[in-house]
Amino acid sequence: MGIWILFPLFVVVIASVPSTANLEGDALYALRRSVKDPDNMLQSWDPTLVDPCTWFHVTCDSDNRVTRLDLGNAKLSGYLVPELGKLERLQYLELYMNKLEGAIPDELGGLKSLVSLDFFHNNLTGPIPSSLSKLSNLRFLFTNNPRLEGPELMGFVRYDAGGCN
Repeated sequence: MGIWILFPLFVVVIASVPSTANLEGDALYALRRSVKDPDNMLQSWDPTLVDPCTWFHVTCDSDNRVTRLDLGNAKLSGYLVPELGKLERLQYLELYMNKLEGAIPDELGGLKSLVSLDFFHNNLTGPIPSSLSKLSNLRFLFTNNPRLEGPELMGFVRYDAGGCN
């Protein structure tokens, strides 16, 4: 009888614990929905799996938090999504050699652990969000599109088609 009394309490405790993995999985799945993926690079990105750390091209730390997203040369086309700003421990966002277009979401300025943003060889346009200037760990921003404009961001190196700025 003691088991039946404890079981409902156990279920309530489990249900009340927030899952960061689900938030991060939802953010990554939002990206998957916003892009075309002709080579099925994102086929392992299954929103029914609790842990996005099991997905290809995603690296996590010992706490199962996303730290790296490697989607360079994946032939993706489409748009970046603001949900990427929920990847609080993301350090490397590798999106080079794709056909992404549109603006860089302002929400990326909330990625306090970000060290490198690699957008080289995409079709992104508009301003580089000023929120990126608040990222004290950001050291590299790789671009090649002169249609990206914005504030001079101190504390990191920007590489583009014209060389190092």
